[in-house]
Amino acid sequence: MSEPVQGTTAVTLEPAGGEAKAFGILDAPAFIALAMIVVIAVIIWKKVPAAIGKALDGKIALIRDQLAEAETLRKEAEALKSEYQAKAQSAEAEAAAMIDRAHVEAGEIVAKAKTDAESLIDRRGRMAEDKIAAEERAAIKQLRAAAANSAARAAARLIADRHDPATDEKIVNQTIAEVSGR
Repeated sequence: MSEPVQGTTAVTLEPAGGEAKAFGILDAPAFIALAMIVVIAVIIWKKVPAAIGKALDGKIALIRDQLAEAETLRKEAEALKSEYQAKAQSAEAEAAAMIDRAHVEAGEIVAKAKTDAESLIDRRGRMAEDKIAAEERAAIKQLRAAAANSAARAAARLIADRHDPATDEKIVNQTIAEVSGR
């Protein structure tokens, strides 16, 4: 060993291969083990595991509640989905029925329009034929009247040209004789 130098503290060095002892009794591994036992004892004494368990139980309960709520929401969403699918199918069925009704009504309207057009054409044809017939009758009547007037004028002219008073007297006497003989 060496001698201490004046004004310095003496440090004793252990021989090589010797172990350092804490408080002169425990070696390092034993001291660490004892410290761990003390820490574990304090943790148990302060009920840290119970607090950790309570905290974990609280988290578990919260997660369970969230899962239950999520399940409820999922079921409600499925119910709404099926309800809306049913409504969509119903709406599609109604739309198809409306389209069918529209086709039927359109067919009826077209048929009625055809019938009305045909009856209008027939009615107008009959009116035109009646008008033509009336015009023909009026034209024939006018023609007959004109022919009768022309014939009467022509006859009067012929009679005036060919007959003189002596011939007239002869015709009148002859007619009187015929009428008397009857």
